[in-house]
Amino acid sequence: MNYWDYIKVEELLRLQSGLRSDDSEVNNDETLFIVVHQIYELWFKLVIRELDQACSLFDQKPVPDMALAQATKSFRRISTIFDQAISHFAVMETLSTRDYLGFRDSLIGASGFQSAQLREIEIILGLDEGQRISLGVEGSYKDALKAMDGSSSPALARVQRRLTQKASLRTLIYRWLARTPVADGSPIEFLERFLDGHAQEVEARIISVSEKMQLPEADLELWRARYQRDFANTRKFLLAEDDSTLEGFTKEERIHVRAALVFLESYRDLPRLAWPREALDALLEMEQKMIIWRQRHARMVERVIGRRTGTGGSAGVDYLDQTALRYRVFGDVWAVRTVLLKRESVPTIANADDFRFRIQDE
Repeated sequence: MNYWDYIKVEELLRLQSGLRSDDSEVNNDETLFIVVHQIYELWFKLVIRELDQACSLFDQKPVPDMALAQATKSFRRISTIFDQAISHFAVMETLSTRDYLGFRDSLIGASGFQSAQLREIEIILGLDEGQRISLGVEGSYKDALKAMDGSSSPALARVQRRLTQKASLRTLIYRWLARTPVADGSPIEFLERFLDGHAQEVEARIISVSEKMQLPEADLELWRARYQRDFANTRKFLLAEDDSTLEGFTKEERIHVRAALVFLESYRDLPRLAWPREALDALLEMEQKMIIWRQRHARMVERVIGRRTGTGGSAGVDYLDQTALRYRVFGDVWAVRTVLLKRESVPTIANADDFRFRIQDE
C-alpha cells in the first residue's frame, strides 16, 4: 500500500474540471471555487456519519453511560469540523467581485441550496418541515433537487432515502430526556419548587432596583411588570403551557423533558450527571457552530457579490440570513438557559447522594 493509492490522489485531482472536459481549461479563480465546495461536501460526509452514530447511540433504552461519552465525542468533532468549514470562507473571499463574475453566469441553475448532504444533515438533526424557507421558485426544497428536466436525481434520491429514517436526533434526545430521573418527586413537583426559587429571585431583583436606582414609582412599576412577565413566561415554558410543541410528545412528556434539562443544568456538579451534562453542552455547541457557519456564509456572499439574486433563483443573502435565524432544532435546550437560577436559589434535593460516586463498603 502506498499513500497515493490509499487516498486515491490521482482520481481526486481529476475532479476539478467543472463544466469543461479538462481542468486545464479552468482558471485559478473557478478552480478555487470548485475545490472549496468539494471540501465542504467531504466535511458534510463526515458530519453525517457522526450524526448517524449519535442517533444509534441515543436509540438505545436505556442509553448507556459510555454511549453518552461517545455521542459527546461525535458532537465535539462536528463542532470542530464546522470551525474548519467557517475558516474556508476566508479563502473564498480572496475572490474579488470581478473574479467571481467572470464565471458566475455559467452557474445559473446551480445553487448551494442543492447540496443534498446539507439537507440530509438538517433532516437527521430534526429540522421541522414548517421551518423551511422557500428557495424562491420551487414549491419545496425537494423540487430544487430535481434534474433540469424535472425528473428525479441522485441528490433527490439521497434526500428521499433519508426521510424514511426512523427518528431524528432531536426526537431521540428528547425521548431520552423524557426518561431521565429528575431529583426526588415527580417532574412537576420539582418544577414547582424551582419556580418558588424564581419567585424569590424576582422579588429580590425588584427590591434591588428600588434601592439602587431610586426610580420614580411609575418607572419602578415598569421594572416590576417586566420581571413579573418574565416569571409568567418561565412558568408557561416549564409547565409546557407555551405555544411550542414537540411532535409525538404528550404535554406530560414535554414537562419531563424540560424538568430534566433544568435538573441536569442546575445540579451539573453532581458526578453522575457529568456525562449527560457534557452531552447536552456538546449538542448545543454543535448547533451554535452550524448557526455561525450559516451567518458567516451570508457575510461572505454579501462581501463578494452583494445582494444579487442567487444563481439558483433564491433571494441570495436575504435567504441565507433567514436560514441562520430560523433553522434552529434544539429549541428547548437553548430556551432553558433563560430560566436557570443562580446557585444559591436552586432548591435542595433530598436524594443528592444518589448522584454522587460512592465506594461500597467491603
